[in-house]
Amino acid sequence: MRRKALLSVYDKTGIAEFANGLSCLGWELISSGGTADVLRAAGLSVTDVADHTGSPAMLGHRVVTLHPRIHGGILADRSDPGHSRELEEYGVDPIDLVVVNLYPFASEPGLELIDIGGPALVRAAAKNHLSVGVVIEPRDYDRVLDELRSNGDLSEGTRRELARTAFARTASYDATIVEWFDAGGPRSELLPPSLHVTLERADVLRYGENPHQPGARYRRTGLYGVDWWDRTQQLGGMPMSYLNLLDAGAAWALVHDMGNRPSAAVIKHGAPCGAAHGEDIREAYRKAVECDSRAAFGGVVAFNRVVDRDTVACFQDAPQADVVIAPGFDSGVVDRIRARRAGTRVLQAPRPVPPERTVRQIHGGWLVQAAASTRGRSGWQVVTRRKPTADEEADAAFAWTVCRHVPSNAVVMARGETAWGIGGGQQDRVGAVELAAARAGGRAAGGACASDGFFPFADGIDAAGDAGVTMVVQPGGSVNDDSVIAAADRLGMAMVLTGERQFRH
Repeated sequence: MRRKALLSVYDKTGIAEFANGLSCLGWELISSGGTADVLRAAGLSVTDVADHTGSPAMLGHRVVTLHPRIHGGILADRSDPGHSRELEEYGVDPIDLVVVNLYPFASEPGLELIDIGGPALVRAAAKNHLSVGVVIEPRDYDRVLDELRSNGDLSEGTRRELARTAFARTASYDATIVEWFDAGGPRSELLPPSLHVTLERADVLRYGENPHQPGARYRRTGLYGVDWWDRTQQLGGMPMSYLNLLDAGAAWALVHDMGNRPSAAVIKHGAPCGAAHGEDIREAYRKAVECDSRAAFGGVVAFNRVVDRDTVACFQDAPQADVVIAPGFDSGVVDRIRARRAGTRVLQAPRPVPPERTVRQIHGGWLVQAAASTRGRSGWQVVTRRKPTADEEADAAFAWTVCRHVPSNAVVMARGETAWGIGGGQQDRVGAVELAAARAGGRAAGGACASDGFFPFADGIDAAGDAGVTMVVQPGGSVNDDSVIAAADRLGMAMVLTGERQFRH
């Protein structure tokens, strides 16, 4: 009896060539609908599913392959004599290869694109992979044909690998449908009763955070080209590492959070060590590096403008960057970056799309929350006798934005819309102020101080005053707000309460 292959694919890429290879090896082809049309147009002999089952396609093609003569032929255990007797009794022919890919639900979600027959075929074949091969990826066609030509059959290892790919795809497919129900149902839920996330490996990295830790980057399964990293081009330098990916993503998020003016940001170990606006991108870069040039060494530099020749000329006297990321680079700029250090990674990236929620692993489970956001300055309230000047308010808004990207407890001191002192990751608020002040070294005098959480005591305000800042922006909400405000009044400061905290742990 000729071996039989069932072919039913939404993505027709390479299917005619693959089916022709099977036909040349003596396989019988079973198909229907658009797939059968493509195969016949290629001059291949095809048995229609309706002729194989004796039942026509029904309900607008919703019911085609859901039939005992199909699923019995796929699910029969060839080593079980009882199964063989039943196949013969009911006139069911074994099916040896199932070639299926699913409706692209993720690209055009809707009830009509919820595939029923396809996942049923894939799961049946994968379950019985010791007897039946299952192919769901066009990229696997050549290797399957090569093995059939060389060995006459698929090895157990290949069958197992193909079955694993099949189950991973149906798991991802169902997860996408659940997510669609959560997002588009009568109650759109940011924190639904269950989360179903399936990922596929996109890149194997040299190692993780440390050389003894294996690491890799994953994307949402079946969404190649949608993930921000997939659309980012590396124009030069060494391969990206685990920490490069973390820091580049953090720098890119910060520089785009800073608004539409020419901006630059420097990230080191996941935290900003420099950020600035400028009249042009060259000035923004120069000021961002000046914030903490020692910390900037080996960091990630991000720009929200195309990097031009004037800006790259500043690289010669600036600390070496491990990664440079921008929306584009003028002609010759990438070569000049690499001429200084060939290993510097140069990335051209699209604008980031903020996530709706964040997911974080903890011991024994996961934490999920709405992604960080801010209502801007609409809720700000001046609580001191002195009102801020326009320059102070601009510095406060800038410092508040940068502060959102600094690990808590966080304090940022800024003047001229440049971060001159950044104190992050401190266990006490006044310690964060003192660290920011020490790094600012007087350069923030006359500017603003932003704190990601409230000041519990007046000592933090006194420390900010010692640094010379003349305005403070903070959430408020402490039981000691009155004494904190009184301290600002005593020092002649302006103070704004935002009414929202922006911790980052």
